[in-house]
Amino acid sequence: MKAAYTKPFLLIAVIIVLDQVIKTWVRTHMLLGDQIHFMGSRGMLNYTINNGMAFGWEIGGEGGKLVLTIFRLVACIGIGYGLYYLIKHKYHRGLITCVALTFAGALGNTIDCVFYGVLFQHGKLFEGQVVDMFYFPILRGTYPTWFPAWHGQPFEFFQPIFNLADAAISTGVIAILVFQKRYFKQEVPELSSPNSEMVEE
Repeated sequence: MKAAYTKPFLLIAVIIVLDQVIKTWVRTHMLLGDQIHFMGSRGMLNYTINNGMAFGWEIGGEGGKLVLTIFRLVACIGIGYGLYYLIKHKYHRGLITCVALTFAGALGNTIDCVFYGVLFQHGKLFEGQVVDMFYFPILRGTYPTWFPAWHGQPFEFFQPIFNLADAAISTGVIAILVFQKRYFKQEVPELSSPNSEMVEE
C-alpha cells in the first residue's frame, strides 16, 4: 500500500476498533436502559439501541430496517470510493481526514446493522440494531411562555444519544462545511518529493 493511504486508513481503523470495543463493552456490562454517570447529571453512558440512522433516528418496521441497512452499505461503498479518489488525486489533507472520519463512522454503524443481529440478538444478518450510549443533557428547563408552539414544555440540550461512529460522522461533515472554502479552492500542482503524501494547501 502506498504511503499516501497510510494515515487516513489508520485513522479509520482506530475509530472502528474503538467504536466496536465501546459498543461490545456496553452490551456485555450494562442492561438496556442502564446509566453510568461520569459528569453527574450532565454526562453519562445510557445504553440504548435503535434500528436506524445516527442519533437514534429511524424508519419503522422490518422493511424500513432493511432499507436503512442497504442504504448504509451503498453509502459506505460510495464514501470509500470518494476517499480513494481524493487520496489518488492529492486533495487537501484536511478534506481527506474529514472524509475518512465520515467513512469510519458509517462503516462502524453498518457493522452493527449487518452483524449484531447474529452476534447479540439471535437473529439474522442485516437485522442488527445500532448501539448508542453517550448522553449529554447539558441544559434542562422549560420553554418560556412567550415561546411559540412549545411554551411551557420541557427543554433539554443535548437530547440525542449517540456513539463514537455518530460523533465521527458529525465531526467530518461539520468540518467540511466549516472549511469548505479552504478544502475546495483550486489546487496548485505540487512537485513530487519523497516526503509528500497529499497536497495540504
